[in-house]
Amino acid sequence: MNAFDLKGKTVLVTGASSGLGRQTAITASEHGARVVVTGRNNTRLNETYELLHGEGHQQILADLTIQSDIDRLVGALPILDGLVHSTGISELSPARFITEEVIAKTFRISFDASVLLTAGILGKKKLAKGSSSIVFISSISTRYPFVGGAMYISAKAALEAYARVLALELASRGTRVNCIAPAFVRTPMLNETAENFSQEAVNKIEERQLLGLGDPVDVANTIVFYLADASKWVSATNLILGGG
Repeated sequence: MNAFDLKGKTVLVTGASSGLGRQTAITASEHGARVVVTGRNNTRLNETYELLHGEGHQQILADLTIQSDIDRLVGALPILDGLVHSTGISELSPARFITEEVIAKTFRISFDASVLLTAGILGKKKLAKGSSSIVFISSISTRYPFVGGAMYISAKAALEAYARVLALELASRGTRVNCIAPAFVRTPMLNETAENFSQEAVNKIEERQLLGLGDPVDVANTIVFYLADASKWVSATNLILGGG
């Protein structure tokens, strides 16, 4: 038996329309998982679905900032062995420009959505007992902050704290809860940084990472480890993927 195999496991990936969520869904399917993908862009979500390997997958369109969509998603879910939270935004705002609206938008997408979805899944008993796994995607920026990232980093820090508590609450039922904290990875989000600021800014970021920029599959492979039985004795951790 291969401890890294996901055959027989059903995994939900949020934010699967692009970036890390899309690659995580694809990689999980390559390791044998039945994958449920969700996102709020129908066209891009369908593109992800078409890239999945194997059979038995499912796509459910949902905007996780809307409670009725969360409820509908939860109601449509099968029993899950794994849950990967990959929703979030990275809009930068210097401290003096932060408004109530900026706070609400950032936390609703990058924190509230994951917390409320998890609550719904637990409340409807959609997570398998015995050896299930929840993975949150945080950011290395909670340890190495950058100017303008106050709201983005604060939301990720809150997510890490929530995950540690959740790990305590779910340990007795055999559910593992972990975070990963990637550095900068070649995704559409990084492209937006180049467009909104400059390519020079992205080049400086790459120079600070000894092994250079990561690729989405580097993150996805780590998530597969946390979903697989290979990590059955690992919980309440936060793994930095920083390229050095």
